[in-house]
Amino acid sequence: MARKNTPHNNDDQIKDQAFSELQSLIEESEKLLKSSAALVGEEAETLRGQIAQKLQQARDAVSSVRERTQPAVEATETYIGGHPWQTVAISAGFGLVVGLLLGRR
Repeated sequence: MARKNTPHNNDDQIKDQAFSELQSLIEESEKLLKSSAALVGEEAETLRGQIAQKLQQARDAVSSVRERTQPAVEATETYIGGHPWQTVAISAGFGLVVGLLLGRR
């Protein structure tokens, strides 16, 4: 039985890209905050502006990811709504496997 891996791979790529962008923005913001401790006056205002810009970029990235993942969320909701017993069986099987693996420890 052939499965379509393309949507799953695209979702993974989107997720990985978004998390790497967010991680980069967080790291840059942390660097700016650390360097702002010794600044006063005009330099501090410039730095605050840069931090505000980075935070806005992070908000935009989150919004973008939310928009790109919305079709996957809707497809999942549609499948679960249309196949409730299959979803319950899959969830129970997954729980059983996780329980067995954790029980070994």
